[in-house]
Amino acid sequence: MTQLTLEMPESAFASLHKEPREFAQEMRIAAAVKWYELGRFSQGRAAEVAGLTRAEFIDALSRYRVSPFQYTEEEIVEELRDDD
Repeated sequence: MTQLTLEMPESAFASLHKEPREFAQEMRIAAAVKWYELGRFSQGRAAEVAGLTRAEFIDALSRYRVSPFQYTEEEIVEELRDDD
């Protein structure tokens, strides 16, 4: 696994009431959720990036109010047409 080093102002930790280690984990989750929401990662890959199981990642999606489904309106309509 590759390790990254980020410089963050101390105030960032205080703002979220997190220790640096907790802050780093929360950043991983937030980034993975956003990349999933943008369709750049599958659930499995996003969970891996976040350091979570897939079930834990789905829970994280709920906390961030992001749908666990990556279907566009057009894809749903198309799939419904295919069922007829």
